[in-house]
Amino acid sequence: MAKTVLGISAFYHDSAATICRDGKIIAAAQEERFSRKKHDPDFPAQAISFCLKQAGVNLTDLDAVVFYDKPFLTFDRILETYFSFAPRGLRSFLTSMPIWLKDKLALKSILRKQLTTIGNCKPKQLPKLLFTDHHQSHAASAFFASPFDSAVVLCLDGVGEWATTSAWIGKGDSLEPLWQIRFPHSIGLLYSAFTYFCGFKVNSGEYKLMGLAPYGSPRYRQKILDHLIDIKEDGSFQINLEYFDYCVGQRMTNDAFAVLFDGPPRNPDTKINQREADLAASIQSVTEEVVLRLAKTLQKETGVKQLCLAGGVALNCTANGRLARSAIFDDIWIQPAAGDAGGSIGAALAATHIYFDQPRQIQPSDLMQGAYLGPEYNQGLVKESLDHFSANFVELSDKDLYSKTASLLAEGQVVGWFQGRMEFGPRALGNRSILADPRNSEMQSRLNLKIKYRESFRPFAPAVLAEKADEYFEMNYPSPYMLLTETIQEPLRIKDSLQQMEELRGLDKLAVSRSILPAITHIDMSGRVQTVHPETNPKFHRLISEFEKQSECAVLINTSFNVRGEPIVCTPEDAYRCFMNTEMDYLVINNYLLAKEQQPTWNKNLDFAPD
Repeated sequence: MAKTVLGISAFYHDSAATICRDGKIIAAAQEERFSRKKHDPDFPAQAISFCLKQAGVNLTDLDAVVFYDKPFLTFDRILETYFSFAPRGLRSFLTSMPIWLKDKLALKSILRKQLTTIGNCKPKQLPKLLFTDHHQSHAASAFFASPFDSAVVLCLDGVGEWATTSAWIGKGDSLEPLWQIRFPHSIGLLYSAFTYFCGFKVNSGEYKLMGLAPYGSPRYRQKILDHLIDIKEDGSFQINLEYFDYCVGQRMTNDAFAVLFDGPPRNPDTKINQREADLAASIQSVTEEVVLRLAKTLQKETGVKQLCLAGGVALNCTANGRLARSAIFDDIWIQPAAGDAGGSIGAALAATHIYFDQPRQIQPSDLMQGAYLGPEYNQGLVKESLDHFSANFVELSDKDLYSKTASLLAEGQVVGWFQGRMEFGPRALGNRSILADPRNSEMQSRLNLKIKYRESFRPFAPAVLAEKADEYFEMNYPSPYMLLTETIQEPLRIKDSLQQMEELRGLDKLAVSRSILPAITHIDMSGRVQTVHPETNPKFHRLISEFEKQSECAVLINTSFNVRGEPIVCTPEDAYRCFMNTEMDYLVINNYLLAKEQQPTWNKNLDFAPD
């Protein structure tokens, strides 16, 4: 008998909800997209309501609600850690304990209260409430959603209850643990410590550190290996806690760390210097080494030829690309929502296949449906939203939609592209995207400074027709979720550009033209590739195909439809506000085309257009 299960992740960061029926993912969404609070950790009430509506069920119709974590085990870890380091961390202990005693240890009661409100029901009418281990949720989100009948699963993140790195073996409907590395030894927390030290925000700035790494030299690599982490031949590791405060305080690093790396942490409001670029390059190199050694060990120990990845570290595209190119495994599949949001998928699938013993329905690609699992809006709803803003627009036929949008992109215009179901996970994959021409040498700077309002060094991802990917990048495998960094093909590079960059330092390298697609070519000649497939996103595939007809280029810049500090847009209203608050030129929502110059006067301070 089919089971309908709701998975929830919440109360740390990136809360989300997922609903599955008979092992099929019906809907999934992060709460931040509805609340408009980036990385919103609160109970995902709006995401749950959307999932229930999409599935056409009431809360009381569910067979189970599953939470992605076991708070009592986390509390056990926190208490043991504080006692181990006492009297250090007393102030942090006294600050955190009231929150735990009041809220987090009462999680079951809080969940029931929230769920009865959403379901408009009595507590006794609620479905069964289950809890999975944090890393079990990660592992289930990777293996059960993958296209593999059997695979090794590697999960790497900051920390779950106790686990920071874990290995699993998946076969059919089963998922069994192999081993784990426990807190406080964490490659995820080590990477986050460098994120903090370089002046970026932990749990969101790790992307920036990864993007900064190619501007630096790994001159601190040996110092990291000598003082901070002991990596064994099999990839297991231990962290030297003398340099860190994450066990006992609010800071990631301490004064000893600052002495080791030539001064205090960078103030986020100050300029990024060569030291930060070199630190980023160094910790990126060390992280890749850990991932590769662990992968080699797992393949050697199990003989399994497929690998699944999940956990926040699995969002490190550069490490993923290096792992894919290593050919340690025949095939790799990475959960696109590899962070905590994806834990809601794992919780739902773990309950379906492990608790309820339901058989898997393996798909040739995967179960994620391109990650297009969120809300969508029909023409009527879009028009109603645009009329609310007194927006000026034209409605295009399907044929004109693609030809006109491609023409605008080829002319150098920046277009907000809003179609179909919203993506689940941190990447915009062509349904909530800002698009532009990668051949434009000024586009990277323009997008960063005038549209995304973020650091100038941040690279942009190429979206390429899947069937043409190997013409542009050195790759022979798909990358539908923008989770692999690959090198641009040699014939597309500008001669002597690497040599020119070697003569420059840091962000000065940005001035060098690197390829005939300068806006998506990072200074190490790489790009975070999204291969676009007609099976999962026919509209985006058709748009790029039309752009290729007009420009002889089968690649577009694809960056998320948001500005710095805000979540990716969800609704047509979100899209219009973002469009009007930036220097985007055009907005396309479904078949409606809007030109910026034709819109009514917009008051950015009030964030609305006058009636």
